[in-house]
Amino acid sequence: MGTVPYPPVLTATAKGVLLRVRVQPGARMERLDGVHDHDLRLRLTAPPVDGAANAACLGFLTKMLRLRRSQVRLQSGQKSRHKLIHIDGVTLRQVAAALGIPHSSA
Repeated sequence: MGTVPYPPVLTATAKGVLLRVRVQPGARMERLDGVHDHDLRLRLTAPPVDGAANAACLGFLTKMLRLRRSQVRLQSGQKSRHKLIHIDGVTLRQVAAALGIPHSSA
């Protein structure tokens, strides 16, 4: 058997996984909203002011993945809704399972 394909939202790195996220700040409640256009959509109640949405994004993912905060960092997208999150010390399979990201059918 070969490797299990994952959607472009997840990319393996030498030390962990890169996760592509599209954040919607100012939502009524915090929740994952599935994969759309190669990004995991994340709705957050935090406003997009003074890094509050970035902090909420990292905190939400840390909690969902049950990791230490030091393992989850914002690699790019500090001032954008589209963010690239690096998650240290995990596999594609672990992140996909914890966040409910389905395998690709390819």
